[in-house]
Amino acid sequence: QVQFVETGGELVQPGGSLRLSCSASGMVFSGYSMGWYRQAPVKQRDLVATIFSSGNTYYVDSVKGRFTISRDNAKNTVYLQMNNLKPEDTVVYYCNGYRVKYDWGQGPPVTVAS
Repeated sequence: QVQFVETGGELVQPGGSLRLSCSASGMVFSGYSMGWYRQAPVKQRDLVATIFSSGNTYYVDSVKGRFTISRDNAKNTVYLQMNNLKPEDTVVYYCNGYRVKYDWGQGPPVTVAS
């Protein structure tokens, strides 16, 4: 059974930084393209960033230049480094596969406020 455990969410001031981690189990992690997603209350879950099995990355425009996705295949972990955080980044973040989705984890809430 594939499971994702995301950690790292907390309260941070605008302009601050956070690093989210997502540990995956039950899958051959290195062969999967992975994504970070986020969801605000009563809104759909949207893709934020993708890292392909090749190591190539993709970002949505709203986070380009501020967020960096990376992966450590030896640790079955994908990371999201978030810099220059803005209040509108205040949502719950999730990781999952990019092309193949599995059950969603709990998702760490990120709050950006003074």
